[in-house]
Amino acid sequence: MKKIVLIGASGYVGSAILNEALNRGIKVTAVVRNPESIKISNADLTIVQADVSDADKVAEISKDADAVISAFNPGWTNPKIYEETLKVYPLILEGVKKADVKRLLIVGGAGTLFVAPGLRVVDLGAIPAEIMGGVKSLGEFYLNTLVNEKDIDWVFFSPAGSLEPGERTGNYRLDKDDLIVNDKGESKISVEDYAKTMVDELEIPVHHKERFTIGY
Repeated sequence: MKKIVLIGASGYVGSAILNEALNRGIKVTAVVRNPESIKISNADLTIVQADVSDADKVAEISKDADAVISAFNPGWTNPKIYEETLKVYPLILEGVKKADVKRLLIVGGAGTLFVAPGLRVVDLGAIPAEIMGGVKSLGEFYLNTLVNEKDIDWVFFSPAGSLEPGERTGNYRLDKDDLIVNDKGESKISVEDYAKTMVDELEIPVHHKERFTIGY
């Protein structure tokens, strides 16, 4: 039985990954700021309250895990989301490496996906200003830090442009660096299918030290 640490387990994406993992019988240590935000109970679930900006704490929690999945987000309404993302994510990475965990799977963003050669989603001017800080910072962490990371088997899993509640269909497409759009020009995926694919990657690794993406 796999044993994982899930950072940000009470968030929108994190809670979907939590449900998917528990439904597969995976042992999950859920790391959250507010333990009361997780309403479910399960014999395979351990809830830990922790500040993941402390690399030593991350290492302590992650010790002996098969993998760490991070859905960390300082909060889309946090006025310092840009600064906090760029501060905390390298510390999460440092902590996971200190724990000698072999794999780190990160809930990525769509901002750095390509829509045309040399043109990324973030360049289109379509991202609302109120979330741009979070989009840019996560993209910068991927491009400036993760891409150069050689010491751990990392994955940065970017969703489609729209990540919305829906169904776990199991019917979707995967790509590496290009935004996936349907025949109507829409880029979307349900959070349930996203979570399914993240846990698929956890159980049967296909991507190593690279980004991949999903869409219908």
